[in-house]
Amino acid sequence: MKIAVAIAFILILGSLGAAFFFLMRDKGRSNNTVRALAVRVALSITLFLLILLAYRLGYIHPTGIRTA
Repeated sequence: MKIAVAIAFILILGSLGAAFFFLMRDKGRSNNTVRALAVRVALSITLFLLILLAYRLGYIHPTGIRTA
């Protein structure tokens, strides 16, 4: 599970970097920036749903750390 989350974060950061690259290169004249940001949002939502599903299926558990 840790590896899947790490890979998802790397993909999200890569998509964010691609959006920045397209923004600087195209100066906003193409839809590449919007497409890369849409991919980033989709990956973020997928990661969130994956973590929720893993919790519901019992693959991950809360740590029980208490804050004082």
